[in-house]
Formats: sequence, C-alpha cells, structure tokens
Amino acid sequence: MPRINLLPWRQQERARRQREFGLAVVGAVLAAGAVTLLTSWTITAAIDRQNDRNALLKREIAALDKQITEILDLENQKQRLVARMEIISKLQRSRPEIVHVFDQLVRTLPEGVYLTSVKQTDKRLEIRGIAQSSTRVSTFMRNIEASEWLTNPELQVIETAKSGNGSEFTLFATQKSSEPDVPSGPSRKGPHVGGKS
Repeated sequence: MPRINLLPWRQQERARRQREFGLAVVGAVLAAGAVTLLTSWTITAAIDRQNDRNALLKREIAALDKQITEILDLENQKQRLVARMEIISKLQRSRPEIVHVFDQLVRTLPEGVYLTSVKQTDKRLEIRGIAQSSTRVSTFMRNIEASEWLTNPELQVIETAKSGNGSEFTLFATQKSSEPDVPSGPSRKGPHVGGKS
C-alpha cells in the first residue's frame, strides 16, 4: 500500500485557517471600533443637544425669574401707591374735621381756663392747660362731653401750678368722626357746625 504524505496539505490548511482567523479578528476589531466610534458620536451629539436644551431652559428660566421679580416689584409699588392713596383720601376726608375740632375747643373752653398745648394722635387728643380752679376743669370736661365733635373726656392729671396761680391739668378727649353723621340729615353738612356749650 503506498504511503501518502499529507503534512504539506495540513500545514497549508492550518496557515489558511490562521489567516482567516486573523482576518476575522481584525474585521471584528474594526467592526467593534466602528460601532464604538459611531456610538460615541451619537452619545456626544445627544449630550450636545441636551446641553443646548438645558442652556435654552436656563435662559428661559432666568428670563421668567426676571419677569417675576419685575411683577413682584410692580405689585409692591401698587400696594404702596394704594396705601398712599388711602392715606391721602383719609386726610382729605378729615381735613375739615380739624377745623371743627379747634372750633369746638374754643367753644367748650370756659372762662378762667387756658390751654398750653393740644396734641392729636389719630382720633385721641391730649389737652394740657391751666385753670383757675378744678371746678373750671370740670366745666370744661362737661362742655367737651356735650360737644358735637369731641367726646369721652378723661382727666389724667391735675395739680397746683408751679407759678402758684391755679392748677395745671392734662386731659384726654376723643374726636368724633363726621362719617356716621352724614346720612342722619343735611344739617350736618356745610361749614357752620357750631358747639352747644
């Protein structure tokens, strides 16, 4: 039986397989590199797009925050203006009242009583003065109680004057508001409202 030497064929087959395996490995490496590179580009592009969106959102949020701040400033200005308008309206309504209050102070002041100061805080009046006697202070308080523009006289202090002439006194009274009296009749309207002292 003849002998056949298959060694060169096997070596050639092994070399061919190694070349094919090498080409397959190189192809796989190239394919993996291409996929990796494509994936990296895709992810980078997605990140860039998202960063652009985030930057746009930040700009829009900053613009909205600025608008909100401006709106809040406008609201504060509006509240301050409304408060000022209310104060001005209140002052305009009460402007004629002080004239009546001074008129009533003069009308209710009995003979022998002299005022040294009058201080008003809101509707409350602090009246300081000198009287020849405590009886005249009592008369003054009764006149205030009967007044159309003053009420609730409260004697705070009465003491002998430092000069020795008469008594120094401090009393409080409350200014009546004219607003509730407006619907009661036309007699309350007009500048000639006198006291009943």
